[in-house]
Amino acid sequence: MRGSCLCGAVVYEVDRLDMSILHCHCATCRKAHSAPFAPTAGVYREHFRWLSGEETLSSYESSPGKLRHFCSVCGSHLLADRASQPHVVLRVATLDENPHAHPKAHIWVSHDVAWLEYGEAVPSYPSMPSPEEIDQ
Repeated sequence: MRGSCLCGAVVYEVDRLDMSILHCHCATCRKAHSAPFAPTAGVYREHFRWLSGEETLSSYESSPGKLRHFCSVCGSHLLADRASQPHVVLRVATLDENPHAHPKAHIWVSHDVAWLEYGEAVPSYPSMPSPEEIDQ
């Protein structure tokens, strides 16, 4: 399966997701992705390859020993890496193909903030609704 950043400068390939998809709600994922949670999955290093744009990557050590790798052009966060682990943590939303897997759990929900409420309490629309529809 191939994946890429928003601008297409960085492209990678994974043979498979080796671990379950988890929606991480930790405060650092929320900040790094500007989202209430980040879909993640572990991929063993031998099943992950950069195909192009590796020189475009930047990294940020968000906690001791944890590097978050992102495109220096568009800012897309692609994976997190701890050198001590046999796997990288892929940002599943950057896959360009369907991984044919479903999320297994939400983790670090103790970090949730009330103003990022989602779920049944917040209406859903198939596309961008008019302001009038939203304010009903």
